[in-house]
Amino acid sequence: MINYSTSCFKVSDTQNCPKCKSKTIIKNGFTKNKKQQYYCKTCVTRFIDYYTNRACLPSTNQSIILLTKEGLGIRSTARVLQISTTTLLKRIIAIAKNIPQPIISKHKTYEVDEMRSFIKRKDKLIWIVYALERETKRVVSFAIGARTNKTLNVVLHTLKLAKAKTIYTDGLKHYQFLIEKKVHKVTRFATNHIERNNLSIRTHLKRLNRKTICYSRSSLVLLCVLRIYFWS
Repeated sequence: MINYSTSCFKVSDTQNCPKCKSKTIIKNGFTKNKKQQYYCKTCVTRFIDYYTNRACLPSTNQSIILLTKEGLGIRSTARVLQISTTTLLKRIIAIAKNIPQPIISKHKTYEVDEMRSFIKRKDKLIWIVYALERETKRVVSFAIGARTNKTLNVVLHTLKLAKAKTIYTDGLKHYQFLIEKKVHKVTRFATNHIERNNLSIRTHLKRLNRKTICYSRSSLVLLCVLRIYFWS
């Protein structure tokens, strides 16, 4: 008598799991659009060979980070990656949430400055305030909002916790009341590094270019893009 019963076997065209590259994969039902689904016994991940939605590809997040830092706008990035703008915006927010703020060394010298931009319309101004460590040229903290003490304090509080040795600014009157006099300095050419960094940011991020039709429609997306640019 012939026994027709068989165990599950590998049927994937790629022959391995896209996550852990293991070959211990078996059939695992179908998706809603009738595509064969597979299950990896090693990393317990379910997957299919060919995704209709290209945003599901493992390399998509890294491509989004790369294209964002190279200055492509939302629609340009969506066209290059062949995904929808809605999916891209959701993915940018998700990526930014998983990027931790860098660890700040104590007793360092910092430069603080502000950049002006707008949300939706040019009369809705918004300011990007950030602190740059002079030695490493690394952004250690930033905030966006109105040019008020509340927004500035978000950045300055971080520097206070880091026990900053010296903080250089451009002489904005708000800083006179927010920074201790013994660490606050306003001298000629003192903010050259951060002013040069402002130019780099405006060059790299399309939404911040001075002469462009690109602009930010949401402060949340702007915040996430800056987080990716500074710390990813």
